[in-house]
Amino acid sequence: MSSFSLQKLVRKNIADLVPYSSARDEFKGKADVYLDANENSLGSPLPKWYHRYPDPQQKAIKQKLATIKKVNAEQILLGNGSDECIDLIFRCFCVPGVDNVIVCPPTYGMYQVSAHINDVQLLQAPLLPDYQLNLAHLETLVNAHTKVIWLCSPNNPTGNSLHRTDIEYVLNNFNGLVVIDEAYINFSKHKSWISELENYPNLIILQTLSKAWGLAGVRLGMLLASTDIVSILNKAKPPYNIPQPTQELVLKALDEVAQVNSMIEHLVDMRNALMEVFAEMPLVEKVYPSDANFFLVKMSRAREIYEYLVEQSIVVRDRSSVTFTENCLRITVGTEQENTKLVNALATWWEQNPPTAQS
Repeated sequence: MSSFSLQKLVRKNIADLVPYSSARDEFKGKADVYLDANENSLGSPLPKWYHRYPDPQQKAIKQKLATIKKVNAEQILLGNGSDECIDLIFRCFCVPGVDNVIVCPPTYGMYQVSAHINDVQLLQAPLLPDYQLNLAHLETLVNAHTKVIWLCSPNNPTGNSLHRTDIEYVLNNFNGLVVIDEAYINFSKHKSWISELENYPNLIILQTLSKAWGLAGVRLGMLLASTDIVSILNKAKPPYNIPQPTQELVLKALDEVAQVNSMIEHLVDMRNALMEVFAEMPLVEKVYPSDANFFLVKMSRAREIYEYLVEQSIVVRDRSSVTFTENCLRITVGTEQENTKLVNALATWWEQNPPTAQS
């Protein structure tokens, strides 16, 4: 069983760090005159208040998210996209040139990029052929310098959710941090791991407003964990990492839960219908199960098909050269009109490239 100790994981320089204290951090109330932050007192060409620094702790957003996610606001850290949250985990817990982390490819590429940026060794425990965890291999990689295991569920680019019992095994038997990236959880029939935060002190959950909430252009990711983990990450977080316009837009969007739930339901219905159409296409070898707003498709001439679609002004994600997703394209669910255009283009390609022409 895990004998987790957060203090043994955090980097000494981070544990000893006295975080930057901004003007807005030091003053908690409201005043008529603000002369503490060296802002331009004459305003700006933009609407009123954009000449002021935003709330560095995004308290209003966290309160709304806490109600939606059923956690305490102190358990939430917000980032400029989930990528900032990923980088913060590396910077706070992984000693460059010493520590290592484990990823399970094929998976989201930013774990590897952030590891390389932070000079942290990346160990790989590839998924099994059914895209589930290889627990035996994963266990053999863990050593005294392993700080984090990164799990993406639903996984990108495969679309499937990892078996819950496998994740439980990792949480119960690993003394480091286990990060579950739930960027696509809203499209899944499986429940989030948020309800387990109180049971696993080594658990960190990543979510985002880019997918189900349709706010990719706003760039707001969220990290949920124990208050102890969040307080450590807050020490290294830039003081004003979420701009004022972003905070305003997010607060407005968080009032539209019913609309978002309706969009999710519609997207899942379109995903299932589109996957059924792909499964009947003669050019498709396999459609992989998906709990996301995309799905993975195996085709014998995936790269050629990708290039043809680009010529038709349709862009999908080519994963055909990635290990473990050879000859695969990742298809995001579009609007009904976009999905129809894609299906028609593939039908035309097949007419132009019948089996006899391929041999």
